[in-house]
Amino acid sequence: MSAVAEPFESAESAESATAPGSVLYPGAPEPADPFVHPALFYRDDEEYLRGTVPFVREGLAAGEPVAVAVPGERLALIRDALGDAADGVRMLDMREAGRNPGRIIPGVLRAFADAQPEGRRVRIIGEPIWAGRTDTEYPACVQHEALINAAFQGRTVTILCPYDAHRLDERVLADAYATHPTVIPAGPGPERGSGAYAPDDVVARYNEPLAPPARALSFSFDADSLSHARHVATGEGERLGLTGVRLDDLALVSAELVTNSVVHGGGGGTLRVWDEDGYVVCEVRDRGRLADPLAGRRPAAREQRGGRGLLLVNLVSDLVRVHTGPDGTTVRCWFAR
Repeated sequence: MSAVAEPFESAESAESATAPGSVLYPGAPEPADPFVHPALFYRDDEEYLRGTVPFVREGLAAGEPVAVAVPGERLALIRDALGDAADGVRMLDMREAGRNPGRIIPGVLRAFADAQPEGRRVRIIGEPIWAGRTDTEYPACVQHEALINAAFQGRTVTILCPYDAHRLDERVLADAYATHPTVIPAGPGPERGSGAYAPDDVVARYNEPLAPPARALSFSFDADSLSHARHVATGEGERLGLTGVRLDDLALVSAELVTNSVVHGGGGGTLRVWDEDGYVVCEVRDRGRLADPLAGRRPAAREQRGGRGLLLVNLVSDLVRVHTGPDGTTVRCWFAR
């Protein structure tokens, strides 16, 4: 994915957006689903603030809980524009909170929405895709945007997702039409429905086979070698430069993944560990089929026993990519050195 691209131009982007209030495009019927999920296209700071700050102020004026999770430089813009009103907003730097897109739903969006009084509309600005996201990260980002719709179906929540129409390439902006039921184009024009909306198709399209590494330590495991598999992973991670908490995270993730493979993936699998562009990468392949695309993206209920494995994997890894198909499932996790 190119970090910088020509500005996206289309018949839709030539028109513009008013700041989303009720977040319904003009003339549209009231949606049956109370969940609202528009994409906001912007080309500069002025358009960014015009689309986001009124959205925040309207929520505060209505007594609605409001959170903003965007990259740090954008967070500073919104905070400065809000002035004292920023004190009433939960603010998160998405470069940190959403470094792994797989943790955004449970660790950012649901963590905020679930803490609010039942029945009150919640407003969130979430910007998980920015110029500089790599080709390796992007499939996880766009799947996240698609899965938001399933994760919040029936919830009284509005999640506004800004997209930099000047710096993101056309593929990214086209995918935004497919993952958001409504779109606010850049410039001064109305919100409208997206005729390309097809989130399930996006999840399936980006369920891509993961290219094998050029070189990796490989270990086949079964129920009798779970402990050894974890030691193999941590030993190689340490040799490749992981220390302290990061090495502990690798130990946790490898243990969860190999255990999951034994219990749900046919009784065993293959563990691989290697270094890649400043990261240590851990991968587990097995013969199971991951049928639930939201697995690992739901917060665990306090009384829940078990079922937290993939959630923990998402919460501690810097990036998680998954490919599942008839022949099995691969889960690949990255840890910064």
